[in-house]
Amino acid sequence: MEQRLSLVTLGVRDLAVSRAFYTRLGWKESAPSNDSVAFFQCGGVIFGLWSRDSLVEDAGIKAPGSGFSNVTIAHNVRRKEEVDTTLQEAEQAGATILKPASETFWGGYTGYFADPDGFAWEVAWNPGFTILDDGSIKLPGQG
Repeated sequence: MEQRLSLVTLGVRDLAVSRAFYTRLGWKESAPSNDSVAFFQCGGVIFGLWSRDSLVEDAGIKAPGSGFSNVTIAHNVRRKEEVDTTLQEAEQAGATILKPASETFWGGYTGYFADPDGFAWEVAWNPGFTILDDGSIKLPGQG
């Protein structure tokens, strides 16, 4: 298996509410979005929103519980001050701030917000990561 992440799909309670939230963040939907699913091109990864019931049925799993799912999604920024700005934009779009931005033990600066379904997003500035023009991240030592 090639080392690659292609698509992250969130199973959401109300697709219209989630679609509106991400649109308020300034994200633009891409084809093949339709009434049942929303897709957003995020650098080299696709981010999708689909109804929770449809995702559970498609995956053939039991209905999910509630609470933290042991997964966070990260949005890295190019400059430290963008963490605060991005958290403010998320809150204005309807997010709940889980943790205000603060210095980290590893030399970065991060904060967390939750989208309307409670999915936790980390907004992070990492001085060791290079963000390319297309939004993808180049890890240190990766040619």
